[in-house]
Amino acid sequence: MRAQVVRELGGIESLRLVEVESPDVPAGHIKIEVEAVGLNFPDLLMIQGLYQFKPDLPFSPGAEACGRIIDVGDGVTDLVVGDRVMAVNLAGAMAEHFVAPEYNTFRIPDNLTADRAAALSMTYGTTYHALVDRSHLAEGETLLVTGASGGVGSAAIQIGKALGAQVIAGVSTDAKAEVAASLGADETVNYESGSLKDQVKELTGGKGADVIYEPVGGDVFLQTLRCIAWEGRILVVGFASGEIPSAPMNLPLLKGCSIVGVFWGGFARRNPVKNRANFAQILTWAADGTIDPHISATYPFEEAKTALTQPANRTATGKVVLLL
Repeated sequence: MRAQVVRELGGIESLRLVEVESPDVPAGHIKIEVEAVGLNFPDLLMIQGLYQFKPDLPFSPGAEACGRIIDVGDGVTDLVVGDRVMAVNLAGAMAEHFVAPEYNTFRIPDNLTADRAAALSMTYGTTYHALVDRSHLAEGETLLVTGASGGVGSAAIQIGKALGAQVIAGVSTDAKAEVAASLGADETVNYESGSLKDQVKELTGGKGADVIYEPVGGDVFLQTLRCIAWEGRILVVGFASGEIPSAPMNLPLLKGCSIVGVFWGGFARRNPVKNRANFAQILTWAADGTIDPHISATYPFEEAKTALTQPANRTATGKVVLLL
C-alpha cells in the first residue's frame, strides 16, 4: 500500500510517499481502506517530534480517517467488514490502510460524505466532550470561543449553538470573523485589534463569558482570565500559538472560576461507553444538518505536503482534508 511516511523528524518536507506493507490488525482493532484523511495541528507537531505522543520511526502521521472496514481483529463485536466508518488513532491515517481501536471507530450515516466524515471525529469529539462533559454548558449561557475559525473552534461554534448557548467567536483577523459568523456565531471579536476583555465585557453587559473554549494558549489564554464570568469555566483545549501559558492564580481566585483541562483522547480510552454515546449525538446532528464541518480545502493524497502548509501557516479555516 502507499503511505506518507516520516523516517526522520523535521518539517513537512520530511514526508515521503512510499510503498509499505499493510499494517497488522491487533485484537480490539479494525482496519479500513481509507477514502479521506482529516488533518490536524497535532500532525505537524508529531512530524517535528514536538507532540506529547512520539511514535517510533518510521511512522505515518494522521489521526483520523474515513473509509470501509476491510479487516477486524479478535474481540471486535460491534463492527464488521464492509461497514462505512470514521476512525481515530494516534497516528497512521496518512496511508491507504489505517488501523484504529474499535472504541474510536463509528459507523457513519449514508448521507455523510467521506470528506465531512474525516473532518468530524477529532474536532467534534473533543468539543462535545469539552462543552458537555467538562463544562456542562447550559442553554442560555454565554460561550466564548477563541481560535474560532479553526478546526476545533469552528466545531465549538456549531455545538455551542446546538446546545442553546449565546456564542461569541474570538478571532485574529476580520476575514476569520466572517468565517465564524457564517458558522453561526452570534457575535465576533478580533483580539488582535482590540482588548479581548473589553470587547467581551461590552457584549455581555459587564458580566463576562460563562464558558470559554480556549485552544490557542499564550497571551490569548491570559486575556480570557480577565473576561470570564463569576464561577465561569475556562476549557484548556490546546496551545496552537506554540506557547503554554502560566496563569497568575490570583485571577481564578478573584473570579471564583475553574480552569478545566480537556483531554479527549484520554477520556475516550477510559470511558468508551460514554464516548460512543457522545458520537451517537454528534452523528445524529451531522445527519440532520445541525452541524456541518467547515472544510476550507481538499487535496489529493499525493499532495500531503502542500495540504499541511495551510495549518502550518495558520491560513486554514476549519479543516483541510486529503482525498484518496
